Amino acid sequence: MDVVARTSAPLVAATSNPGHTRISPGGVGRNIAACLGLLGAPVRLVSAVGDDAFGDEALRVTAACGADVSSVRRVPGGATGTYTAVLDDAGELVAAVSDMEVVDALELDTLHLSDAALVVIDGNLAHPQVERAVAAAAAADVPVAFEPVSVAKAARLADLVHDLFLVTPNADELAALTGRAPGDWRASVEDLHQRGVEHVWVRTGAEGSWVCTWGADPVHLPAVPATVVDVTGAGDAMLAAWVAAWLRGADPVDAAREGHRAAAATISSPHTVRPDLAAVLTEES
Repeated sequence: MDVVARTSAPLVAATSNPGHTRISPGGVGRNIAACLGLLGAPVRLVSAVGDDAFGDEALRVTAACGADVSSVRRVPGGATGTYTAVLDDAGELVAAVSDMEVVDALELDTLHLSDAALVVIDGNLAHPQVERAVAAAAAADVPVAFEPVSVAKAARLADLVHDLFLVTPNADELAALTGRAPGDWRASVEDLHQRGVEHVWVRTGAEGSWVCTWGADPVHLPAVPATVVDVTGAGDAMLAAWVAAWLRGADPVDAAREGHRAAAATISSPHTVRPDLAAVLTEES
């Protein structure tokens, strides 16, 4: 569950600030699954939640978006993971705390992927879990997309980022994956290509993104202008829209354009997962 607090005036550090707080289902993998469901893509979420009220609500809302939640484990006595974020009055992230301990209870000894077109893995998983998921996808000959989530999580999983279909870092996460400086992103992208990563989609915030495909020149896409209400979930919607477009047959660059439109729609909404995402994207196309 996301607990997002936004100040109603410019934030003053080290003291209480007036503002507003909302609680809604979140988590990178869950957000991506929910957005995919809203966009009409068949999607199954594999995760874990506690047997608490937060878990009940997360599953209810996610299922209502159209995602299959039958593979989400309920952990007896466990507390559902939380992401607590503080935004300033402009909607930009100031600080956040992620408590995802319940996900460590997720057992991935048997992953049935024969019906999957793509497996999306987020960096909240522990190293052994990612290792098992990647191995299961390779055994089933299913491509894998990896979303690093954060610099720390990218660094923790860097040795597993090879022979993947898609990796979606920002510049700092990309640096954590390769050990290079953030400014040396082109060399980092080449490093990942040499490791067998086919597509590297480097997000650069307000400056847009770079779609880097093995054997082709990087393509820069500008960000879609948007009025910032809340940045939470924008990157998740971006990846979900990419996947949905790719499943429909779009090439990586056109899929990324759809991703930018989804990110802009999410940024301009107070919702982490915008309920009318599909309608907004249809209206803009």
